[in-house]
Amino acid sequence: MEKGPFSVEWLAQSSRSGGRGMPGCPPQTPPSVPADTPRDREAAERRSPGHEAEPGGAAPGRSRTKFSAVQLQELERSFREQRYIRAGEKRRLAAVLNLSQSQIKTWFQNRRMKFKRQTQDAR
Repeated sequence: MEKGPFSVEWLAQSSRSGGRGMPGCPPQTPPSVPADTPRDREAAERRSPGHEAEPGGAAPGRSRTKFSAVQLQELERSFREQRYIRAGEKRRLAAVLNLSQSQIKTWFQNRRMKFKRQTQDAR
């Protein structure tokens, strides 16, 4: 059987060489990545105390954010004023509540879906 680009032998060879290049060619080394990237820091934070994974076999990644009563009160107040948050308000809330802008954005997305479910159930 011929070792074409989609044969079993070619796939086995390419997986042994890291999936780079053609069979018989030396494997290429990946470009060096700085050791202290934001992704590395986030991974280290997840491994630190207080960032344990949720029980129940949830997918690995960031653990669920537990909002304080003060944070929820301010987020709900802002939601009552306007369901779609503006960039300036997002930055302000993130600074005041000690949360990231992506956490604020996600909270608003989730809160809009909760609002939608509540209004549909009321009908």
